[in-house]
Amino acid sequence: MNLTYKRRQGFTLLELLVVLGIIALLAGIVGPQVMKHMGASKTKAARVQVEDLSTALDMYKLDVGRYPSSEQGLTALVEKPADSKRWNGPYLRKNKVPQDPWLEDYHYVSPGEHGAFDLYSYGADGKEGGEGEDQDINSWE
Repeated sequence: MNLTYKRRQGFTLLELLVVLGIIALLAGIVGPQVMKHMGASKTKAARVQVEDLSTALDMYKLDVGRYPSSEQGLTALVEKPADSKRWNGPYLRKNKVPQDPWLEDYHYVSPGEHGAFDLYSYGADGKEGGEGEDQDINSWE
């Protein structure tokens, strides 16, 4: 009788531990770099949104003759205010006022301290001032 043993196919525990160690090492090196870029991406996205909202506010002014009041807020870009006869909106593509990348509402004041209107987000920390991802994003800089 010819007995031949078939070698089992698979990985040994040692091989699996080595692979898991390499994956953990790579995650420790790459992870913080990815997170840093993700924070910078949110800041860039907020800047783009502020520019888009500012453009929509300028189009509103061309049609209505003035910027929305602070009380009307950015909602005037998607819903016709009662006192606007020449409103030709909605002025935003999705018919919805976006929130900033940190899921907070943008702040809008008209007339503003820095121009006809002030439009800004307080960044990741939700407080005035800050550095990096916590920095304020506004329409006047």
